Amino acid sequence: MSEKKPATYKDAGVDIDAGEELIRRIKPAVKKTFGPEVASDLGLFGGAFRLDTSGMTDPVLISSTDGVGTKTLVATWANRHRNIGRDLVHHCINDIFTCGARPLFFLDYYATSKLDVDVAEAVIGGLAEACADSKVALVGGETAEMPAVYHEGGYDLAGTIVGVVDAANMIDGSKIQEGDMLIALPSSGLHTNGYTLARKVLIEQTDFTPTDVLPGMDVDLADALLAPHTCYACTVSRWLDKRLPVHGMAHITGGGIAGNTKRIIPEGLRAEIEWDRWQWPQLFNHIHEMGEVPVEDMRRTFNLGVGWVMILPAWRAKELIIHSINSDLRPFRIGTVVKD
Repeated sequence: MSEKKPATYKDAGVDIDAGEELIRRIKPAVKKTFGPEVASDLGLFGGAFRLDTSGMTDPVLISSTDGVGTKTLVATWANRHRNIGRDLVHHCINDIFTCGARPLFFLDYYATSKLDVDVAEAVIGGLAEACADSKVALVGGETAEMPAVYHEGGYDLAGTIVGVVDAANMIDGSKIQEGDMLIALPSSGLHTNGYTLARKVLIEQTDFTPTDVLPGMDVDLADALLAPHTCYACTVSRWLDKRLPVHGMAHITGGGIAGNTKRIIPEGLRAEIEWDRWQWPQLFNHIHEMGEVPVEDMRRTFNLGVGWVMILPAWRAKELIIHSINSDLRPFRIGTVVKD
């Protein structure tokens, strides 16, 4: 009878040493996100945050959890991982900012089959940089190795964000009325939705490489697909500070423009989208034409160049467009609120 080899956690597929090395590498970047509100150090079982509600009469916490979907597979295909963490932070900030909330702190979850410290460092390092840029404290996170769950080389990324808004300033769509205009802000690309279809059309069914440049594109295919998710909070908050009467805001993610705007419009009303008011960015045209994807499916799957929608009175909408001609995110009209 042969002697049985002792079983170890590492032999089973989990390398604790690699996890500790990752923490050592990312700790300086994470610490840069800490402000005086953070009341705990890395390594504790929970992140502690002092909530400053001075100046607020009725503070409301707003939270959201999301992921980046199969955009991670594109990052692996191209071996370009730095922006994936930024995508996640920006997506989550946008979600809570639809209510007017100021982000406070963030927690991430990184899971993989086998921990590649270099890849994880790039992903979480980019995430920490995005948090620092937006003054969001990265108070905690989790890294998990699960070889029986994820395929080799693959990883998943998700995060949770918590923000705060004074109840009097909360934007929930209840003020939306007939005649209001839908004003859009452009997206940088696919953002974090529709990648299962985009990969099928542009990667799985072709022999394109990450460095190929498609007709009409200024960057290679990998950069086009991995363009960082736009964060709208900074630009839009400047308009809100001017007491712009915004009745509702929608982050255009899965479900497209129609699917996300109807989430905030009161019963009895609907958004009449004027689909011919803007041109699709070239990347969406390539997906549409090369994959022979029906227009309706394109509209339900992708943002089609619109990453954010504000709903506000018509006269203020026109004023906003005029005064934002030189803005870094130039707004444009895409529709009107009408009776359902």
